[in-house]
Amino acid sequence: MLRNFFANRPDLKSPREISMMREAGKLVSSALKICRGMVKPGITTIDIDKTVEDFYKQNNALPLFKGYPGKVPFPAVTCISVNEQVVHGIPGGKVLREGDILKIDTACKLNGWCADAAISVPVGLISDEKKRLIDVGEQVLQIAIKELSRCKWWSEVAFKMQKTAEDAGFSVVTQYVGHGIGKLMHEFPQVPNYVNREVKKQDFKLEEGLVLAVEPMINMGRAETEVLRDHWTVVTRDGLPSVHVEHTLALTKEGVYVLTAEEELIIKI
Repeated sequence: MLRNFFANRPDLKSPREISMMREAGKLVSSALKICRGMVKPGITTIDIDKTVEDFYKQNNALPLFKGYPGKVPFPAVTCISVNEQVVHGIPGGKVLREGDILKIDTACKLNGWCADAAISVPVGLISDEKKRLIDVGEQVLQIAIKELSRCKWWSEVAFKMQKTAEDAGFSVVTQYVGHGIGKLMHEFPQVPNYVNREVKKQDFKLEEGLVLAVEPMINMGRAETEVLRDHWTVVTRDGLPSVHVEHTLALTKEGVYVLTAEEELIIKI
């Protein structure tokens, strides 16, 4: 989940704090693994959401999306977006169909620390172009993971992310960005997946202790989006499909620690 307001400076995390965030990240990863296993034609999005809500309750974790403030409070523990829905889709009675692209985003707080992640999943058999869109979305996220410890400034990483998406013939959503994360789900800095003059003005240095929720949103068509009347669901303006993937990443002395990976994963410097 994304927000457009943040504090003024990064809150760098200690190794101990990062290890606590990893515990929250394990739960988010497990929740998304459960979701992935549920995705098939005929299931409703609310079924997936209720399962994640029960999972967090069983593990004494606080779901961070439910009740999140906006024009109306967000009503669910997951954002579930289908096809042209980019992010912030509200789970409900919608039945998944063969050929859909499903995006599931969720976050929780455990023992005072947050983690946030998202996946894009095919529903049954999908077209080759939709599969390529998912693959490119994953590639863009992997570039961020790989380059985070190699670059000095975030804009260098964002440039490489944007170039990968655009070289594949797709576009990067610019209205929504990732974010710092820690004791709060949304902390400074804003983490765009693209570069322009304004992004360079707000650039930030990549340093040990930085923890970011990096979440590229890649559209098959044009980058422009709009929000539906429910005040939450973001859709592509041209109606073409979109993908959204996300990991919570910590920059450590050893390298990039993927806090929401299923298995322990540190990408060495």
